[in-house]
Amino acid sequence: MGEKIEIQVEGVGPVGGWLARPAGPPRGALVVIQEIFGVNAHIRAVAEAYARDDGFLALAPAFFDPIERDLELDYGEDGFRRGRELIGALGFDRALAIVSAAADHLRTLSATPGDAGLRVGAVGFCWGGTLAYLANTRLGLPAVSYYGARTVQFLDEPLRAPMMFHFGEQDHSIPAQDVARHRERQPEAEVFVYPAGHGFNRDVDPRVFDAASAELAHARTLALFRSALS
Repeated sequence: MGEKIEIQVEGVGPVGGWLARPAGPPRGALVVIQEIFGVNAHIRAVAEAYARDDGFLALAPAFFDPIERDLELDYGEDGFRRGRELIGALGFDRALAIVSAAADHLRTLSATPGDAGLRVGAVGFCWGGTLAYLANTRLGLPAVSYYGARTVQFLDEPLRAPMMFHFGEQDHSIPAQDVARHRERQPEAEVFVYPAGHGFNRDVDPRVFDAASAELAHARTLALFRSALS
């Protein structure tokens, strides 16, 4: 089980989050970056699974808190519309400040005298996938991006840590030519394409969930983080 916490973000203010701890010593720490729907039951479950099943200390910050606290949106058209409004109002600079503060919090939680704490990575979904990529290029965090459609505009930024991208070949928001741009401009990154659409990891939404693709993507994600954060 996870717990609700609050972190202080310089220049932004207090931001809530969902923190999940593994049963034993953590193998590393992860910032879990939400879709445009907030830290809802699905994102909380993702963080908890990374802790319970995979052994990571995981924190999912509530990125919309600077605008509206404790917001959870549904997957209907109103939720999509409001989510797009909120990410536009938040902007990537404030979002990255939240990622940075979350990473610092995870290090502090795990630090001991003479030790700086666990290594931290970032994993994000949809909008959060683009933010995970920027957490790599701008903050130096090993990162995994699931179907981040907004990443194309930032592909000239150099990677600073291991990077992995997951895309669905049926995802109309990320056409094949955009996937190819990721391979061309970031040849050091791992880029995988699955026979699925956008949101294929969202197991609470049967319209988009693809179990086989999600399972394979998760196995590859774990391989990156076990290597990069050990």
